[in-house]
Amino acid sequence: MAAAIKKIIPMLDRILIQRAEALTKTKGGIVLPEKSVGKVLEGTVLAVGPGARNSTTGSHIPIGVKEGDRVLLPEFGGTKVHLDADEKKELFLFRESDILAKLE
Repeated sequence: MAAAIKKIIPMLDRILIQRAEALTKTKGGIVLPEKSVGKVLEGTVLAVGPGARNSTTGSHIPIGVKEGDRVLLPEFGGTKVHLDADEKKELFLFRESDILAKLE
């Protein structure tokens, strides 16, 4: 999986993110059905593009997140990316402006 992610290099201000998995079991051991599990709004940054271009100078504007950061995502949005090696893992491409917050 890690080798396939290295092949994906986001362009400009796009960021490759893997959403966190939803909890399907409570602390007490009760298994929750898929319909009752909400959408997870948190993810981990896997790859980052060089940044958007400044229209006057042509240089890249640095992005505020780096690989490994945990971020807060909007409920809707992003572009799904499927890797051939592992169909179960869904990755998403977001623009930097779509990311709501960086979690510490």
